[in-house]
Amino acid sequence: MTNKNAKTNPPSSPNDDVDVLIIGAGISGIGAAVHLRSLRPGTTFAMLESRDSIGGTWSLFQYPGVRSDSDMPTFGYGFRPWTRSKTIAEGHLILDYLRQTVDEHGLTDHIRFGHRVLAAEFSSSKGRWTVTARTSGSGQEARFTARFLFLGTGMYDHEAGFTPEFTGVGDFAGTVIHPQHWPRDLDYAGKHVVVIGSGATAITLIPSMAHTAGHVTMLQRSPSYVLSLPAEDAIARTLSKVLNHQRAHRIVRRKNIAFTRGVFKASRRAPKLMRRLLISQARRQLPRHYDVDTHFTPRYNPWDQRLCVVPDGDLFKAISSGRASVVTDRIDRFTKTGILLTSGQELAADIIVTATGLTMSPFGNVRLSVDGRGVEYADTTAYKAMMLSGVPNLAFALGYTNLSWTLKVDLVCEHFCRLLDHMDAHGYHTVAPILDDPAMERVPYMDLSSNYVERGIKAFPRAGTRGPWTAEMAYEKDVERLRQGPVEDSALRFAVAGVPTATSRPGRTR
Repeated sequence: MTNKNAKTNPPSSPNDDVDVLIIGAGISGIGAAVHLRSLRPGTTFAMLESRDSIGGTWSLFQYPGVRSDSDMPTFGYGFRPWTRSKTIAEGHLILDYLRQTVDEHGLTDHIRFGHRVLAAEFSSSKGRWTVTARTSGSGQEARFTARFLFLGTGMYDHEAGFTPEFTGVGDFAGTVIHPQHWPRDLDYAGKHVVVIGSGATAITLIPSMAHTAGHVTMLQRSPSYVLSLPAEDAIARTLSKVLNHQRAHRIVRRKNIAFTRGVFKASRRAPKLMRRLLISQARRQLPRHYDVDTHFTPRYNPWDQRLCVVPDGDLFKAISSGRASVVTDRIDRFTKTGILLTSGQELAADIIVTATGLTMSPFGNVRLSVDGRGVEYADTTAYKAMMLSGVPNLAFALGYTNLSWTLKVDLVCEHFCRLLDHMDAHGYHTVAPILDDPAMERVPYMDLSSNYVERGIKAFPRAGTRGPWTAEMAYEKDVERLRQGPVEDSALRFAVAGVPTATSRPGRTR
């Protein structure tokens, strides 16, 4: 590739003005840019990225084995088929895919790297956003103006992951690291490694490190459900040989969506059955007489938390080989040589990895205001899970928690382009969703019981329980309302800039 999509900025002035300003150059931001180029070629846009390269999560996380736990035919974009053989792919392959997408669609000249967005203020009289960003090189502030703001920032804080307060950390003579800040030069060959955690990150790290480390122990407070799936999809491989990539891609996507949605729905409708199936699958892949009841039998129902996927059962293989082990217990304190558990057992360690979770961050903590009034995200209600009540000319993309993130991004971007088409056709300058049902109950935007969600979801917009205000993680319902449904809605207020219109203050009405 001739272009690494990094550390280059097009010429810019302090007051660049565009139709759409996209915040973030990860999966969501790149998806928005491609949809604008394809569906609205006359629309001007720019992308502000705080880091010095594209990719978001996939350029940030560098820990061993980092990969997607969603299948790539659905985690990839609908407009660009995933052509590699691996269905569950490593992070560097995903990053290559994103770089190629940026190159193929000529997006690099639209990206301003090293621009961390601090604030954005909307003027109803002008019908435009003014966005303030701090540049990483000089630390100076730059300003941009735009008709629309598109937030493609994801939902995690890229500055810091979550680590609980562990007693005695300072006593430990070895190395303590969080996966979000993995040292590139870390040498763990032959070392004893303890990974604290039982989520997707821990389950990814352990089999990858076990090939080189002396031994890897997964220390968990309680187990998670672990589902083993083939790293390569035999059906997809066959279809790609028989059909062209585009036709095979469409069939495989439908198949994978149906499978994943089927597992989720079955988990909701028959949790006891799905619990037995998932635990029995783990039991079949572990040594005989292995204590599955202690180490792989969660206390919650399937999909109350996100299901952990392992390709070709690599975690179970690492345990079966003796290179890795699982300990289910609570931490009393760190010691000079490892970790003392409440049971009295001490785990010796040279390296301790705190795979204890991520920190959720609503829209990169960008401070929003409308006509001088600050917007508190938690006071707003999500409209069609892509706009905020009372906030004009803004769209966001937050992917699914129970399906591939990018499926939602594609739908949101399609609907966003249709919304712009509708406004242009009718001469509108601004649009804002107005919560027109003050008696409606408001609920958390996500209903997972995962610790990271429970810690952070209160700072996010709320969802409603009726009409366009729901935020169900249901692809088929979003297809109906975002791809097939009309743009016009009684909850939307369209206006011409400078012309007074009946609006309400951003946020909740009760």
